[in-house]
Amino acid sequence: MIPAGGPFFEDLEVGDLIDTAPALTLTAGHAAVHQAIVGDRLRLALDAPLARRVLGSETPLAHPALVCDVAIGQSTLVTRRVIANLFYRGLVLHRAPVIGDTLFTATEVVALRQTTLRANRPASGLAVLRVRTLDQEQRTVLDFWRCAMLPLRDPAGVTGRADDLDAISTELARGALGEATAGWRLDVFRAAVGGEHFADLTDGARWGPDGGDVVSGAPELARLTLNVANVHHDQLATGSGRRLVYGGHTIGIAAAQATRVLPNLVTIVAWHACDHLAAVFEGDTLYSELELERAQPLPGDGGLLHLRSRVRAERETGPIDVLDWRFVAVLA
Repeated sequence: MIPAGGPFFEDLEVGDLIDTAPALTLTAGHAAVHQAIVGDRLRLALDAPLARRVLGSETPLAHPALVCDVAIGQSTLVTRRVIANLFYRGLVLHRAPVIGDTLFTATEVVALRQTTLRANRPASGLAVLRVRTLDQEQRTVLDFWRCAMLPLRDPAGVTGRADDLDAISTELARGALGEATAGWRLDVFRAAVGGEHFADLTDGARWGPDGGDVVSGAPELARLTLNVANVHHDQLATGSGRRLVYGGHTIGIAAAQATRVLPNLVTIVAWHACDHLAAVFEGDTLYSELELERAQPLPGDGGLLHLRSRVRAERETGPIDVLDWRFVAVLA
C-alpha cells in the first residue's frame, strides 16, 4: 500500500506495480495550455488540415512532449517524495496519439540502489521505474525507464539494496522507431511545406542557440500533466525554499527550440537518453545547442534524425548546464 504522501525508498520492492493514476483524455485545452507554457511548434500539432492529409486523422497530432509529460506525470504516484529525477532511458513512442485519445500508465519498480551515506546528507536511494502507457484501445503508446532519487524514512537508515543501474540500456527497441509514423504520408508533408527536409541534412550538422526562453508556468504544467511530485508544488519540500521545475518542462522548451532551427521536423518518436544535470527554476532562461549525430533513412520515405540537445540555464548566479537530451525525430 502507498502511504499518504507517497512511498519512501524503503517502502518499494522490485516488482511493485502501481497503476492507479487517473487516465487522461487529451483535449484541445491540454494542447493549448501546454503550447503556451513550452512553445510547441510542430506543424502537425498546430495545423488540423495538414494533420488530416498526413495522418488521416480528424484531429491534430498530440504533441509528443505533451504525451510524454502526461505519462511521466501519471508515474509520479511512485515518486511523490522525489528529491530529483536523474535520467530517462530508451523511451519509444510506439503510437502517435491525437487529440481525443486517452492515456493510461502503469509504473513498475525494476531496480533499487541506496546511495552512499554521508554525514551531512539524509539517506536516499535510487529507484529505476519502467513506465508503460496505453491508449483507450489498450494499444502501447510509450515504454521507457526513469530513475528517481527518493528519501529514506530513516535519515540514517541502511537498506542493503544495491542493484546494478548500469544495466539500464540506452538502446531503443529494434524496429520500433517507425511504428508511430507507419502509414503517414510524409510525401504529402514534404510537398506542402517548403524549406529543408530530410534529404537536405547531413551527419554532424550543428546549430547554436536561437535565442533563449524564460521558464514560467511551472506548477501549472505539473498540474496539467497530473504530476504530483511535491518538489514541483511545495517550496518547503525541496530544502532550498524554491520549487524545482518539472524536468519535462525543460525538455519541452528544448523541443520547441529544436523546431525553431528545424521548422519542418515532423515529430519526435524516441529518446535514447535524457540526463538532468542540474535543477531548473522559474525565471531561468534556457538556451540549447543542437547536433545531428546521425541521419537514418526510413523504408519508403523520409528518415530519422538522431539528435542531441545540450541545454544551459542563465540565472543571476551565472550559466549552468541543466540537460543533455539525445532524441530521435522524423523528417519528411
